[in-house]
Amino acid sequence: MSMEIGTDEDPQHFHDDFGDMSGRLNWLRAGVLGANDGIVSTAGVVVGVAGATDDHGAILLAGIAALVAGALSMGAGEYVSVSTQRDSERSILTLEAMELEKMPETEQRELALMLEDKGLSAETAALAAEEMTLHDALRAHADIEFGIDPDALTNPWHAAWASMVAFTVGALLPLLMIAFAPESVRVLATVVSVTLALALTGYVSAGLGFSPRVRAILRTVAGGLLAMGVTYLIGMAAGTQL
Repeated sequence: MSMEIGTDEDPQHFHDDFGDMSGRLNWLRAGVLGANDGIVSTAGVVVGVAGATDDHGAILLAGIAALVAGALSMGAGEYVSVSTQRDSERSILTLEAMELEKMPETEQRELALMLEDKGLSAETAALAAEEMTLHDALRAHADIEFGIDPDALTNPWHAAWASMVAFTVGALLPLLMIAFAPESVRVLATVVSVTLALALTGYVSAGLGFSPRVRAILRTVAGGLLAMGVTYLIGMAAGTQL
């Protein structure tokens, strides 16, 4: 006697939703990491300058410069990196399409062997390779052999804007704290707020990656505090020489 669980969900719809969710999680994780970079780098700059001088204008100008330069650098770097990845994916798909056209039988046998490597028996792998080839040979090879979805190639502009925005959002926290906190406590207020923000980004990134949260928080906070401590000491040393 078999038990069948009824559902109104279309399996293909569920698969598509799961793929979309995975993509959104990757973007969110990248955004969290970009914000973390903005927090640490800008905090390091403003705290370092604050260690060298009490000039509020100079500190604020340095923070703004760090924010703008960092955001543009992140955006440009992400655009170049993702563009290179997209070009590689397109080249792979073009080459694979040519091979499928010139030697379809060889490519089908290759697909069957790859399916065997994933745990299917030789008979099942051969049958699956034949059905996948008849359905969409290029998509099958792109997915099984290279892990590429031909309909979801990476977009360099999306990556660039996401990195710029995430970095800017993260950088605004130390910049605003150093700008508006009272002079007597502005460094301390910046350090405390940055520590809390880094703890939050560590917590979120660990949750997205299903990794231990405490370890991620300690690692993230320790790195940020080290960066601020080193730049502050360098600023103090430079300030005594000016």
